[in-house]
Amino acid sequence: MPGPEDDPLPEAVALVEGAARAGLRLRLLGGLGVRVLCPDFPPRLRAGQDMDLACGSKGRRDVVAYLEKSGYVPDKAFNSLNGDRQMYFTAPSGRPVDVMVDRLVMCHTLDFRSSFGNSSHTLDPADLLLSKLQIFELNAKDARDITHLLSGVPVGERGAGPVIHTRRFGEILGSDWGWWRTTTGNLEKLPALVADRPGLVPEGASYDPLAQARELLDVAESAPKSIKWKVRSNVGDRVRWYELPEEVDH
Repeated sequence: MPGPEDDPLPEAVALVEGAARAGLRLRLLGGLGVRVLCPDFPPRLRAGQDMDLACGSKGRRDVVAYLEKSGYVPDKAFNSLNGDRQMYFTAPSGRPVDVMVDRLVMCHTLDFRSSFGNSSHTLDPADLLLSKLQIFELNAKDARDITHLLSGVPVGERGAGPVIHTRRFGEILGSDWGWWRTTTGNLEKLPALVADRPGLVPEGASYDPLAQARELLDVAESAPKSIKWKVRSNVGDRVRWYELPEEVDH
């Protein structure tokens, strides 16, 4: 079984904290970001687990210099071709490190630049949740991350700590029907997923994830819709509304 030596979180947090001290914009993505926001829930570990990070295009060269100075070895061929949107490094520990630039492009495109206005180690909770809900073919780890976020972070507009901001959530879904279709579809799947796998909801959950999912479905329904959204909604499911991203070889 994976043990503490397989846990990338301490290394990732130290890297992001060092970047913050240097005045650089670097944030955690993916499951590591979920763990930072939900520290009391059991982690999912696997040997050789990678680290997913986010940075902005503004200051990207400084981030690259910081990573290289910290001992992270770049894939120069990949980064020269793709560095405006994604970069790849190998950590001193041997871990793979993916750095997304400005946007996460998967089944949909999430522009996360607004998240750099916070002082957190992670993207804003709404963006982190959307990065999981936009996956058309959810796997077990994505479903776990979604339920952990909805169990550990409140949905709302403001709070003393991290909050899944309904305004941000509604803006994304109200501007793009494809985003709306995939995200609401995944939220609607949660009750059946939890019924089949009760362990998806962690012990000691601060919030009812299914109740919070219903609240977000209400937000998606009531959010003002753009003209683009309305036009695309007339086409509906007759035309595919999502991409199926391919694994990128480094």
